Amino acid sequence: MAGHSKWANIKRRKAVVDAAKSKVWTKVIREINVAAREGGGDPAGNPRLSLAIDAAKAANMPKDNIERAIKKGIGDDKDAAQYVELLYEGYGPGGIAYMVEATSDNTNRTAGEIRHIFSKYGASMGTSGSVAYMFDRIGLITIKLQGIDEDEITLAAIEAGAEDIKTEDEVFEITTRREDLFAVRNALEQAGYTIASAELQYIPGTMVKVDEETALGNFKLMEKLEENDDVANVFNNMELDETAMAAAEKL
Repeated sequence: MAGHSKWANIKRRKAVVDAAKSKVWTKVIREINVAAREGGGDPAGNPRLSLAIDAAKAANMPKDNIERAIKKGIGDDKDAAQYVELLYEGYGPGGIAYMVEATSDNTNRTAGEIRHIFSKYGASMGTSGSVAYMFDRIGLITIKLQGIDEDEITLAAIEAGAEDIKTEDEVFEITTRREDLFAVRNALEQAGYTIASAELQYIPGTMVKVDEETALGNFKLMEKLEENDDVANVFNNMELDETAMAAAEKL
């Protein structure tokens, strides 16, 4: 999981905020839309929607945009596009395993675009289940380190039902079982902690070390996948050690 935080930090450092905002909003709106359609428009009774709204607020999305996305999801806007969730699996350069989450209103278009990106960057699409067995679906909560007592937050997280807690890149990373993410997040908020993010992730059981050239190829693939409007999240099992991080700085 630490590797995904490092990659997130790299993206934040390299991002041009104004250019990136529209992309972030597009992805968050789609998540709100799907969450509301599946679980209803009340975040109090829909954990997934509550988490999506948190992500929208973290991205400084106006309240009106959030409310419109919810209305579209529950069907109040009959002309709104209807999104479906998609999951793609494949292998990147050097045999690195990939899980790609997407939301789309045109599955044929999205499948074609993802397949093209994989092919262009030395990767290949896999069939359903071809790499999923390598990953676990878990909850990941992050809280910034500043002013936080590590012993106190560790105790609070464990009491809330967390599985593990680590420090990485100036944040606490708190892992939970998939079904406990919402409850643990709420408990930590009620204890006075400010949540930086709370989301479900695919975490690989085993990480794979790569040389600098292979790492650079995978970073390029990851960037192109994440630039696609339909792609929500990209996960892989590449170990972000010093060699890989050196390659990342060359992007």
